[in-house]
Amino acid sequence: MTINRDRLRWNGWGLIAMEDHVSSRPEVWRWLESELAMPALTATPALKLEQINLPPPRLSAEALAALTAIVGSANVVTAKEDRAFHARGRSYADLLAMRSGAIEDAPDAIVYPRNSDDIAAILKLAGDSAIAVIPCGGATSVVGGMTPLRAPGQTALIALDMTRMNRLIAVDRQSMTATAEAGIYGPDLERALQAQGVTLGHYPQSFEFSTLGGWIAARGAGQQSNRYGKAEHWLVSARVITPAGAWATEEYPASAAGPRLTDLVAGSEGTLGVIADATFRVRPQPAHRDLRAYLFRSFAEGAEAVRTLAQSGIDIASMRLSDEEETRFYQTFGRIGEAPSFKRRIEAAYLRRHGLAEKRCALIVGTEGERDEAPRAADEARRIIRRLNGLYVGRKPAESWYAGRFHGPYLRDPLMDHGVGVDTLETATRWSNVENLHEKVRAALEGAMRANAPVPGARGIVMGHISHSYPDGASLYFTFIFPRRASDEMAQWQAIKKAASDAIAAHGGTISHHHGAGCDHAPWLAGEKGETGMAILRALKSTLDPKGIMNPGKLGV
Repeated sequence: MTINRDRLRWNGWGLIAMEDHVSSRPEVWRWLESELAMPALTATPALKLEQINLPPPRLSAEALAALTAIVGSANVVTAKEDRAFHARGRSYADLLAMRSGAIEDAPDAIVYPRNSDDIAAILKLAGDSAIAVIPCGGATSVVGGMTPLRAPGQTALIALDMTRMNRLIAVDRQSMTATAEAGIYGPDLERALQAQGVTLGHYPQSFEFSTLGGWIAARGAGQQSNRYGKAEHWLVSARVITPAGAWATEEYPASAAGPRLTDLVAGSEGTLGVIADATFRVRPQPAHRDLRAYLFRSFAEGAEAVRTLAQSGIDIASMRLSDEEETRFYQTFGRIGEAPSFKRRIEAAYLRRHGLAEKRCALIVGTEGERDEAPRAADEARRIIRRLNGLYVGRKPAESWYAGRFHGPYLRDPLMDHGVGVDTLETATRWSNVENLHEKVRAALEGAMRANAPVPGARGIVMGHISHSYPDGASLYFTFIFPRRASDEMAQWQAIKKAASDAIAAHGGTISHHHGAGCDHAPWLAGEKGETGMAILRALKSTLDPKGIMNPGKLGV
């Protein structure tokens, strides 16, 4: 089973039929004008597909015929709508290009392999014909991972869409591992696993529209990563079809036979080859989930609680700590247009008594497991949080967040329609540096948005949260909203992105915790990996992809 792409936005997020709850509400846009200090927001609708011209496919007739001979005519697509859908990922910069029609470099064809033999034959043809190949799954990269770049001398470019290789191959209940083809979408994978009583437990925000291979290629993290781990933690082995041949990594639970080569697959972003299938760890499907919400007086207090819990050994599935601005923004946004009620006055009085009237940070803690296991872990966490000055505010806020945890990206399209830009970035650092990095990145974003505003005095909004945590550190995730500068939107975004990325690099953060590197982060990789590290990556690339056809321009190799 796969998703019918006709149901998806080709130049935005998710399902076309998803209801837009904000565009028709003028009170939302008046509020945002005030927040951004804009006299008015400008309508900036996206071009329709029929308004955009794409150049004819640059594949030769011979190459097109050869691809068709490999996979069949139904699996080689050159239709305009398919080329446009695969023209970019779903980053802010990608959407600027797609919405404005600046996608002249769209793939020349979309090729759907059916099995590993197809992939091997396609890569041989591509190498012989100087054709660039971009492996893709759900096309949800937010760091330029699908930007269609060609190296010098490459005559054409194809997107290798893996979503027709979408089987759950096997579940080993004794070893608690499973094997699946890389093109299987998240919901399909979980349905198949849960039918056998197990789960991978990997739920990124893109879960509904992303694939197993994409998660591995970007070293992704799900919202329950405290319990289930990031992609590199649950990945056991992978079978990768490279231009130099098939490569199957080790399947052992542990080995001292040199470095673990599977680690080179996670994060490879299609630059070394195509992930055909993977074996991964699974856990029993949890019988119970417990979600609870807390408030803290400051981000520092909340971060201390998250650190203490991450180092406590309590089996927690998820922790999300919103900083003061993110807590304020979403609470206010959710209540726009509502009349003050008696219940809200009671809530306000309660928060004032606890010193939380002005600023507060929201923490959501989730536990999973057997029916007695999850509540017991949640109770242990609650005792620690109470000792650290956290105020328990019930299950409802946490359950509300959980119910809508995949819906956030849907807000981006109506915001962009109304002249508002929104983007995200994330990093990770050690606990002793979390507060410092949070403040430095926030300041860099705020300053860059002011300096690049469309009118004097306009400003942006910066929201942050701790999204994934470990005994030694945590990930910081930032969302920033700003008024678009219509005259040169790409330059505006690049200036903001550079300021934040420079701040991350200068103050002890990694350039990416779980989004991958793509094109957007490539300029900062050498500083993070070092000269020797980059030489190792280039050597690996030249060994597995000697003609440089695999996703050119990504990872700085």
